[in-house]
Amino acid sequence: MTTIIDVARHAQVSTATVSRTLSRPDGVRKELRERVLAAIDALGYVPNRAARSLRTQSASKILVTVPDISNPFFANIIRGAEEVAREAGYGLVLGDTRYEAALENQYALMLRRKEVDGLLFLGPHLPEVLEPMVNAAHGSAPVVNGCEYSPELRVSSVHIDNAVAGADAADYLLSLGHRHIGIVTGPLASPLSRDRLQGVRRSAERQGAGDSIRVAHGDFSIQSGFDAAAGLIAQSDVTAIFCFSDEMAMGAIEAVRRAGLTCPDDISIMGFDDIRFARYLNPALTTVAQPSIAIGKEAIAMLLQIIDGEQIAPKDNTLPHELIVRKSTARMMPR
Repeated sequence: MTTIIDVARHAQVSTATVSRTLSRPDGVRKELRERVLAAIDALGYVPNRAARSLRTQSASKILVTVPDISNPFFANIIRGAEEVAREAGYGLVLGDTRYEAALENQYALMLRRKEVDGLLFLGPHLPEVLEPMVNAAHGSAPVVNGCEYSPELRVSSVHIDNAVAGADAADYLLSLGHRHIGIVTGPLASPLSRDRLQGVRRSAERQGAGDSIRVAHGDFSIQSGFDAAAGLIAQSDVTAIFCFSDEMAMGAIEAVRRAGLTCPDDISIMGFDDIRFARYLNPALTTVAQPSIAIGKEAIAMLLQIIDGEQIAPKDNTLPHELIVRKSTARMMPR
């Protein structure tokens, strides 16, 4: 059976260079890296991850917890995360926490028991069982958050600026002449929901429309979007509805139809995330796009730096968002 020693001899490098090429290829000079990879191909070497784990006390696994695995927004984050983890020699363990604290803690115990080397959590809360570890590590605990930035979490994070994104969405709807705008938030326990709402209110107040904003609350699901939008349509004179997820916007479009109205002629609808279905809706959905694959990649890269001892203080990485204008929004027609 081919060993790492055979690869090192064939490539005329040290075994340490072979090991670094497999675990952290960016840290190996290109010429040496290419020699090692050529030797691996020539000899058919397959790394023994189990043996490496025993030597290094590393599980070679990263846990990713998702608050709602059925939400397609998270799929691209997981894809980006898996790509970077796999290239570094790690496998992903996926947990669906369903916004339940008990499940968050149950999965987080895997890190405490060293069954995984790090945690990327995509929900709004640091699992309670990890608070002592995070507090004691002063930022160097192998825990990273994706999407839900809050300094109170005390861990590194990769996210967009949700307050600015919310303001950009409101600015756009106001530019179309809409003044009575309905907002369908996610749970306000989530920092991103609070930040987006703050951005909306800031934009509306800046343009003299603060008193005309109507707020309803959902849970990012299609059904909650339908219910919240139906309530806004029945109880107010909204001409546009901005939902804090594309799934809720899908429900809002159906609520407009059920009310005997049309989108966007009667009511414009706007979403958030730019999931892959958004462009294929009828009408195609105007939305705020998050760089979901990049969030996954950057979060795992940051987590690997912590695992390797290269980062000792929390960092936050703010990625750009983009306003995507499609057919579900239009200039307000005189009534």
